[in-house]
Amino acid sequence: MEFMSAPWWSALLAIILIDLVLAGDNAIVIALAARNLPPNLQKKAILWGTVGAIAVRSVMTVGVVWLLKVPGLMLVGGLGLLWIAYKLLADQEDEHGDGPVVSTFWGAMKTIVVADALMGIDNVLGVAGAAHGAFDLVILGLLISVPIVVFGSSVVLKLVERFPIIIQAGAAVLAFTAAKMIIGEPLLDAVFDPPETVNSIARWATYTVAILGVLGAGWLSTRRRGNGDTSSQNTAA
Repeated sequence: MEFMSAPWWSALLAIILIDLVLAGDNAIVIALAARNLPPNLQKKAILWGTVGAIAVRSVMTVGVVWLLKVPGLMLVGGLGLLWIAYKLLADQEDEHGDGPVVSTFWGAMKTIVVADALMGIDNVLGVAGAAHGAFDLVILGLLISVPIVVFGSSVVLKLVERFPIIIQAGAAVLAFTAAKMIIGEPLLDAVFDPPETVNSIARWATYTVAILGVLGAGWLSTRRRGNGDTSSQNTAA
């Protein structure tokens, strides 16, 4: 593809749109992972978490041809992302001030990088496909995604501080993304792809189970921890 030609600009526009659509999930997971850090570390976690995530995504993009040949990649990534969504709910700070697992800078960094590696599969494949093998477009796509994710994470973080319900909404979005990855797994095409009623039911059931399962498991974890704290206080009294 000739540099700065009409097809080149068309491909670049497609990559920007892909970044805008898919960066929302990444912004959510970064914001949720950083929400329990001290204010002076939140911006640092967002910046370096994004840098680490982009580095991982760059490596994945370079190996995209190999990734396309790995059977079960989307399925494993989707299941891993479901776990990340659950942990973001289960690790919420409770009313007694006990810190969650993701309460340190490096803990947040690990969550951000791992989650983005799982979620970035769709982005990597989308950008690589839109670039049609043009490596300069692939690099531009990665660079463009950085400010989008950083700005989006900052906005989501401020909203989470004012409206904690966004935590549940964010986890639901991640669960939806995970279900979409599972449904997009080529090994499961026979289950989800045919336009038959039973296959449509299977697709919607996967979305429903993923979202309700994550939210339900997160709620049970929070309730169990709350009951444990109440029992401990009663024992101490």
